[in-house]
Amino acid sequence: MTDYMATLRKIVGNAPLLQCGASVILINERGELLLQKRHDNSCCGFHGGGVELYEAVEDAACRELLEETGLTATSLELFGVFSSPELSYIYPNGDEVSNIDIVFLCHEYTGELKPQSDEVRELCFFATLDLPADISPPQKPVLQRYLERYGTGATPARR
Repeated sequence: MTDYMATLRKIVGNAPLLQCGASVILINERGELLLQKRHDNSCCGFHGGGVELYEAVEDAACRELLEETGLTATSLELFGVFSSPELSYIYPNGDEVSNIDIVFLCHEYTGELKPQSDEVRELCFFATLDLPADISPPQKPVLQRYLERYGTGATPARR
């Protein structure tokens, strides 16, 4: 949770909050997606988190990717801005959010995989035909859009 959200949570408790997120779908040279198994809900998903107050969205996406995976994005491409009731979520601790997620694609990155121990159980690349069934609920619509746009066997072209 960002410092900003933690401050708001002290005021509103578990009540629904509008949350702006920045996320990264990282794609390797084989077209596989890097997913993380989360500690909080035991589901898989791509990488991201809340944007801090006054933080640039691209900076937040890069920060979250580095924190969660040990990888540094050297290039990001805007995939889309996602918001709908489907992206709303109640965390296991009871905190409720209505998400606006700004999602980037990343083909170019450096570093070595190192999962963030307090948030990430494991990191693994998956072929789009073999994505796990236990995708984190607010990320399902985004991954569905990715599959609709790029198919299950295609690697999105780098721009």
